[in-house]
Amino acid sequence: MMDVDPIDADIANQYTTQQQPRRRQARPVDDAHPFDLDAYIASYTGRTAVDRLLVITASCPAIAPQALKLAFNHIYRLRDPSLVQAALAAYASAIALPEGQGLPSAGDVVVVDTAWVEEVTKKNVAERTKLEVELKTYTNNMIKESIRMAHRDLGEHHRATGDFASALKHLTKSREFCSTSQHVLDMCLSVLELVIEQRNYSHISSYIFKADAALESTAATTTGAESGAASASTAKKLSPEREQVQSKLDFAMALSHLGQGNYEKAASLFLRLGPPEQLGDWVGKLVAPGDIAIYGTLCALASLSRSAIKSQLLRNPVFSAYIEQEPYVRDVIQAYMSSDFKTTLEILSRYSTRHYIDIHLGVHVNDVTQHLRQTAIVLYFQPFETIRFDRMASAFGWSIEEVEREVVALIQSGQIQGRVDSQNKILKAKKTDHRAELFEQAMKTALDIQSTNRKLLLRMRLQQADLVVRSPKSRRDQTQSLLDSPMVAMGDLS
Repeated sequence: MMDVDPIDADIANQYTTQQQPRRRQARPVDDAHPFDLDAYIASYTGRTAVDRLLVITASCPAIAPQALKLAFNHIYRLRDPSLVQAALAAYASAIALPEGQGLPSAGDVVVVDTAWVEEVTKKNVAERTKLEVELKTYTNNMIKESIRMAHRDLGEHHRATGDFASALKHLTKSREFCSTSQHVLDMCLSVLELVIEQRNYSHISSYIFKADAALESTAATTTGAESGAASASTAKKLSPEREQVQSKLDFAMALSHLGQGNYEKAASLFLRLGPPEQLGDWVGKLVAPGDIAIYGTLCALASLSRSAIKSQLLRNPVFSAYIEQEPYVRDVIQAYMSSDFKTTLEILSRYSTRHYIDIHLGVHVNDVTQHLRQTAIVLYFQPFETIRFDRMASAFGWSIEEVEREVVALIQSGQIQGRVDSQNKILKAKKTDHRAELFEQAMKTALDIQSTNRKLLLRMRLQQADLVVRSPKSRRDQTQSLLDSPMVAMGDLS
């Protein structure tokens, strides 16, 4: 049985209450910032669709009534009545925004089906009681496999009804009764789904490592069970399943890095994902292929060099399948690689609403965009010795004051080696005397060689004068006995 540590108490405490939508800045939805809500939400199912609709309801007053209606349509297909109040709270936060003052009341947009709420609540209580009785019965009878399945079923029930603390408790408790590596792997994947839904990025990696160990153990067990041609055919049959699990783990790790602001590692993992089919039921349930295209591209542009972008992104036929889901992403890449930074930033601004309302990317949009802006300025200035700020302003679509502010910040951070002429609004590169640098390096190398030669001469003279510190006699005798041993003698003879 694989050893999987139970969830820590502080992790479980994060799930004791239903997450409420935070007050957000209003995001525009107009001709300058297009956003097709129906097409967007059609890519998701279950709780993920509801979570995204609640964020849109709270953040986009222009389409809040439409988002609220869609949210209720999805909520009535689930088993969590608490989502009704969460949706109404999200709409209330949209009305509280200055841009949402003219919105109709929630009662004019949707009608809460109280009969559905009461019916679902009763069914949930009845099912929970039944599952708890089954677990108690199996525990009394000491049926190990049945106890594991009872904990698993209770975990899935609590997850469906919105009690995430209990869901996590039962899913991790089932590991004590796992008899095979496959059981551990299934448990880890279930926990990963749960923590991804709740955006608990810091604890994703620990379960990925445990799932990796269980996956290796499962593969070794399966391979060792058979031999010959039968074993080879079995390996071929199992390889797609293993690839699917590995793709899920890679995606979870990439999302963990993105959630923690490590964009370079996130980009590398997103760009090496297999085709969407390998993510299996996670497509729609947790993420859409278009999301992966946006995550991977923005992280790559913000953190990778041009050569890395060309090799890992542009020449990646698998990732192209994700990019096809969001055509504007290809336009961003082409504009960036052709140094048309004004177009790059304009496209990102045009689709900024799509980025800000994303439940995983939203809090990182400003940071990613700032990284991309800084990289673009550094790349633009590289060929020049001097350049006027008005020329840079026209190239980026900014004001001269904004260009100066960005350039000064880059000089202070050491990303640009130059000086600013504030009076004439000119950026000048620091001149480097390559001849002086070469001479300084040659002198440093000569001094190192001189020091090394002196040490060697000193060692030679000490040896000539027999001023050598020898090891104690006991250690010399021990070394001599080892050299005289039969094993050493046999080695010498061989």
